[in-house]
Amino acid sequence: MKVIADENIPFVAECFSSVADVTTVSGRKITSEILKDADGLLVRSITKVGAELLDGSAVKFVGTATIGTDHIDQDYLAENNIGFASAPGSNANSVAEYITSAMLNLAEKYGFNLNEKSIGIVGVGSVGSKVEKKALALGIKIVLNDPPLQRLSSDEKYRSIEEIFSCDFVTIHTPLTSTGIDKTYHLADDTFFKALKPGTIFINSSRGGVHNTLALKNTIKSGKLKACVLDVWENEPDIDIELLKMVDFASPHIAGYSYDGKVGGMIMIYDALCEHFGIEAKNSIENFLPAPDVEKIEIETDGQDAILDAVNMLYDIKLDDAKIREIITAEPGKRGSLFDGLRKGYHIRREFQNTIVAIDNEKTQDILKGLGFKGV
Repeated sequence: MKVIADENIPFVAECFSSVADVTTVSGRKITSEILKDADGLLVRSITKVGAELLDGSAVKFVGTATIGTDHIDQDYLAENNIGFASAPGSNANSVAEYITSAMLNLAEKYGFNLNEKSIGIVGVGSVGSKVEKKALALGIKIVLNDPPLQRLSSDEKYRSIEEIFSCDFVTIHTPLTSTGIDKTYHLADDTFFKALKPGTIFINSSRGGVHNTLALKNTIKSGKLKACVLDVWENEPDIDIELLKMVDFASPHIAGYSYDGKVGGMIMIYDALCEHFGIEAKNSIENFLPAPDVEKIEIETDGQDAILDAVNMLYDIKLDDAKIREIITAEPGKRGSLFDGLRKGYHIRREFQNTIVAIDNEKTQDILKGLGFKGV
């Protein structure tokens, strides 16, 4: 069996070679010619998978090591009896930790206490629910908005979008959809931004198409937003440089790039491929996750400063922000490859759950546990 895989999926060759012959390729260079005699295709979000790519190929299974599936034409796969698997939830905790670092570093930058703030979470699936849990641990007031879940459950905890607009933070965690009553393409448009209260902090780590770039730039220029954090961009990898210069913290679509999340997503599609072809799975996540570089942190301060210190020791959003801003001074024709390079060469980032925190203050330790750290 022959499998073509995105080279940015960690350990993909080592893992899948137990059941197939694996060829790794840059995700943007996966073509129909390469796939002509392949049985399986493994991708991340940058590869568009549909008729144009798969017509005439021998592919019988497609796996994406991502939560999002907007880059996959699932109707085409079903119509052609091609198996499909994604990795729902695999990087949800990673994104929630990214949001945690963003909020704590913004609190330090602007001098406010998070336990006096509110956050509106738009989209409360795998990622949004993790963000909710960590925000609650930080003492932030929560407002949830998810129309599909509201209709499905009739749960009153899901509030209207109008209530979201009155929050101090607004963070979006929806899939990217372009049709239907819950369409999210350009959800954050002129009308959306005009409805926000002055001084709102806007965060998007879902998909770049969820916000309208021009509307967001106009809103920032107007002074209405206190701050903006973007991990995702329209037209990736050729992102809007003017917008990059304007936001407080930026990153190259890596919010979900924790090592734990990437390896977990890889194992999920490995198991699915084995099941699809009736092959015994020979690997598990334990075969590929090394011991963390930071096994224990000792904190002598307490309160929000201690929490910021602990979080930044494992993931400091300012470091990713500094790296992506190097694109600004690059030649225009090289910016896209630099953006992709930051993703491909992303450092090993372990999640909070791998690290013990030793701190005398019991209240602060409880907060850190709520964020996912091991306690002592």
